[in-house]
Amino acid sequence: ADPLRRKALSMGVSKELKILLIKLEIDGRRTFNVAEVEEQRIPLSKISIENTASELVRACKGAKVKGKFEESFLLPAFCVKPTVAIDVTIPREKLNPPTPSIYLESKRDAFSPVLLQFCTDPKNAVTVIRGLAGSLRLNLGLFSTKSLVEANADHAVEVRTQVQQPADENWDHSGSRQTWPCESSRSHTTIAKYAQYQASSFQESLQEEKESENEEEGEQTSDTSTVTFSSQDQKSVGKIIKFGTNIDLSDPKRWKPQLQELLKLPSFMRVESSNNMLSHVGHTILGMNTVQLYMKVPGSRTPGHQENNNFCSVNINIGPGDCEWFAVHEHYWQAINKFCEKHGVDYLTGSWWPVLEDLYSTNIPVYRFIQRPGDLVWINAGTVHWVQAVGWCNNIAWNVGPLNSYQYQLALERYEWNRLKRVKSIVPMIHVSWNVARTIKISDPDTFKLIKHCLMQSIKHIQILREQLVAAGKKICYQSRVKDEPAYYCNECDVEVFDLLFVTSENSSKKSYVVHCEDCARSKSPMLAGVVVLEQYRMEELMRTFDSFTLVSLSVLT
Repeated sequence: ADPLRRKALSMGVSKELKILLIKLEIDGRRTFNVAEVEEQRIPLSKISIENTASELVRACKGAKVKGKFEESFLLPAFCVKPTVAIDVTIPREKLNPPTPSIYLESKRDAFSPVLLQFCTDPKNAVTVIRGLAGSLRLNLGLFSTKSLVEANADHAVEVRTQVQQPADENWDHSGSRQTWPCESSRSHTTIAKYAQYQASSFQESLQEEKESENEEEGEQTSDTSTVTFSSQDQKSVGKIIKFGTNIDLSDPKRWKPQLQELLKLPSFMRVESSNNMLSHVGHTILGMNTVQLYMKVPGSRTPGHQENNNFCSVNINIGPGDCEWFAVHEHYWQAINKFCEKHGVDYLTGSWWPVLEDLYSTNIPVYRFIQRPGDLVWINAGTVHWVQAVGWCNNIAWNVGPLNSYQYQLALERYEWNRLKRVKSIVPMIHVSWNVARTIKISDPDTFKLIKHCLMQSIKHIQILREQLVAAGKKICYQSRVKDEPAYYCNECDVEVFDLLFVTSENSSKKSYVVHCEDCARSKSPMLAGVVVLEQYRMEELMRTFDSFTLVSLSVLT
């Protein structure tokens, strides 16, 4: 890049004095005079999404901000979440509500817009679509253990070693009481080796069943791979089992037939589609905008969680066995968080399995259902859920981000909560919001307001920080983004760093560089000595995007 041009760009948004030529008549003679026009500056507190980008930037320049500027990317007035009276007592029989289950009769049913509306309705925490594979003629055999071994026998599998126990129970090590922590150790193997384990587990079970028919009731066969609970109220034997999880199917060359088969799904369920926010990240987020596979034996557990940044998820049971699911509406996540705190397990990063009686006793309704082979489970935005395999089966899953106001708000809410808890937001929401604004026409007023407000807050943060850096004499170097460049996170605290990157050299001989947020950069050097500030977008470019992002009518889209 031209070093002189880089220097000019680093000096800030270009400034100009607006001059008008005023026509005058003096003594019958026509002449002109010049007049400076002082553009009106709106106080920053009065700025809204109705203002233009230039008005916003001028307001930022005139604002007197001491220290770091911190404002939320969400505005309470734009909240779209339905209010639920969680303090109203629910009768015991209604604490286990029926799970919405849709039975498809034809391919046309699967592509009906009504299905999308139902699945994404904020009232519906979870939807089971029964027999989806059959109605779309999906070849689930491509994801069977036999096909996986034939395709990529040496592919990596993460293994979780767990204790097998009933789905509605979670006993501590002594077997004396039920608890929330759900620990498991991690190791790694290959698809071929796990397939061998899965098959031998099934054969062992058949043999045990055969032997138990000839034994007295209640007698247990000896097994070296078991854990026995020793207490006065002794629980039954719990086998040690291994769960094959997080198997990456993102490579289109290795998994071409499998990934092509999933293109038969309706667009809102697909791994990639234009109205899926995760398709506008610009880079791969494993397991979110790519497919992951799970290989299970009975008792394999996916502990309680909300999806990363509260995104929706799609899960298809390949079979041949069933899975049992538990789900709780997003409204109750904070109550569940309190249970985790009480039991000493971190809600966001820990491994926990809710004690059902705890939930019922605090008025929290729980959906409980069986997912059969060929069934698709749609987990709506923010739904808390946990899953246990009933039989031997494989599952495939990924995330989707429908471009609606409920999903967008919950994603930003979790983004800010993660920041508060110093947990990485796997989805870089500011980066995604700008990408959506550049490429998608929004016709829903609520979604538009939420995104526009986020962009406005982003410009505020950038412009005020920029003004402070320039005032302190810190040089800002422009370095535009390249195609498919990932979003950046702080190397220290994992917060997303958008546009203004605080970069240090980790090792001068290897020329490796590390990105920091402003806080972490200043914690190392208050005056930012040895820190290079890189700017990835010209402010004019962000201003153009902000102004061109407008609400469009449905008639324009059609």
